[in-house]
Amino acid sequence: MNHMTLIARFAARLCARFTVLFPYTLPAQDSIQQTTNRNAGLTSTFTNVVDTSGTLQARAHQGLTPSRQRVARGVAIVIGISLSIPMADADSGSISPIYSLKQLADIQLTEKQESCHNAIVYRESRFDRYAVNGSHHGYYQGRTTYLKGKPDDVQFYWYWTYVSSRYGITEYDEPDMCNALKHLRAKGWQ
Repeated sequence: MNHMTLIARFAARLCARFTVLFPYTLPAQDSIQQTTNRNAGLTSTFTNVVDTSGTLQARAHQGLTPSRQRVARGVAIVIGISLSIPMADADSGSISPIYSLKQLADIQLTEKQESCHNAIVYRESRFDRYAVNGSHHGYYQGRTTYLKGKPDDVQFYWYWTYVSSRYGITEYDEPDMCNALKHLRAKGWQ
């Protein structure tokens, strides 16, 4: 679904929601007139006060009619403007899926961090999403069953937050995969 269709649907829902509110404003005017008629047998002073407030409220409700038209006109203008504005950013985005962990790392990390990331994944699981080593699962051999059989992007972003919090981030706001690889080598794991 393209961006313009989404905008048009949103505007249509706004108009529908606005028109649903119309009937709820009109009964208030009728109830004011009924109250005025019911109190007609009271003293003239009280009746004049009720008439005055009833008239003011009735005029307020009648005054909403032009404002409804203004709101409807404003909604129509917004719809027209939003449909005429070119949406280059929305149209230029890619919706092609990411098929592999390497492709995701290539998109999200700098070359240096990507090579360190790929070295970690090769050491930990040989790029096997379903790798299991005791209580460790997935590409990164995380010690949680949450990673068991999860898609590539879920495991990647899980490891992203893990490395960011444990080993820090680089100047480009990405996890320091090279620091994590250095720790892995220092411990002599695999």
